[in-house]
Amino acid sequence: MLVAQRIQLNPNNKQTTFFNKSAGCSRFAYNWAKNEWDKRYNDNKKVNEALLRKELNSIKREVFPWMLEVPKTVIQQSIKDLGVAYQNAFRRIKKKQRTSNDKNPFGFPVYKKKCKNDSFRIDNGSLIKGEHSVVVNNKKVKVPKLGYVRLTERVRFTGQIKSAVISRKANKWFVSFLIDTNDIVRTKKKRNVVGVDLGVNKLATLSNKKIFVGPKAYTCRMRKLRKLNKKFSRTKKLSKNRKKAAQALAILHYRISCIRKDSIHKLTSHLSKDYRIISIEDLNVSGMIKNHNLARAISDMGFGEFRRQMEYKTTWYGSTLFIADRFYPSTKTCSKCDNIQNMDGKDTYHCESCGYKIERDLNASINLENLAVSFIDKQNDCGEKSAGLTSVN
Repeated sequence: MLVAQRIQLNPNNKQTTFFNKSAGCSRFAYNWAKNEWDKRYNDNKKVNEALLRKELNSIKREVFPWMLEVPKTVIQQSIKDLGVAYQNAFRRIKKKQRTSNDKNPFGFPVYKKKCKNDSFRIDNGSLIKGEHSVVVNNKKVKVPKLGYVRLTERVRFTGQIKSAVISRKANKWFVSFLIDTNDIVRTKKKRNVVGVDLGVNKLATLSNKKIFVGPKAYTCRMRKLRKLNKKFSRTKKLSKNRKKAAQALAILHYRISCIRKDSIHKLTSHLSKDYRIISIEDLNVSGMIKNHNLARAISDMGFGEFRRQMEYKTTWYGSTLFIADRFYPSTKTCSKCDNIQNMDGKDTYHCESCGYKIERDLNASINLENLAVSFIDKQNDCGEKSAGLTSVN
């Protein structure tokens, strides 16, 4: 099983300079390859990432000698990433799949900008560790052409390290290891089935009446964000004060993302470890964000990140994730008599048919649990599948 673990680095000034230089070379190679790809594609010439890598290798010693100061895999992997990006874009065109970006509906790669998502990747090669491989020794990692860099914690998984991505977030550097390991142990479940309803006021409401309140990291720090944004906008362009203000703003945004991810990780780990079957909704997050009245609150809760983590953690820990159909009326349906009625934005569900009163989010989570149970019963009886539910794993 392939598992990724990201660890913060603790580099000195010389190592930080090397990281900046490697990220710059990776960005330059990516932009150079994209420019060449577009030219040849428009001229109806044959082009792929292998040809571009071979051509850059042949000219970089004379034309770009400064590229020799960084590991060769940094340049190669950057162009490989460009090839994967073009393959994905052409696949979307073939399958007529559009992204949420109206300006770039098929997700074609764009030019990389300096100081934005700076990163570079080092491939570890085959199982036989060679000269340019990534080596981890206790709380240190060996980077080709640089040497050992201190880690803030140990690698938790044992196995072959396939690759390492070194990236920068705000003023911190991180390394993400891709490890082929068998350390993931499937835990014994304490409970059977649970329905999970995500909300704006509360992060999640479970069908067993448990409630997880989200931290609302962005909303709670709006005042400080506005203050830093105002300070940044008033600084002079290309000045040192502007760089300091930009760094302070980036640090605050990084802190907000860490708080949000921490709460989602705790929730998804609890669900996937303790419950055998989890039923959730297939939310159209990109469509919901277009509602400007709710966009900030929805983004602050991280619905998309919750779905992503649930899909891989249920595979890790041996749980089953059921996803209700996007048009399944979990909120409008009475969990007692199955009556469907329109809701007026009230927090309490009052059934017009049987008079049953229940909290709105709890009613939706119970309906999701009942849907998963009915799906399992139909499969056990005659192998039929419910029209409103899909099993991910």
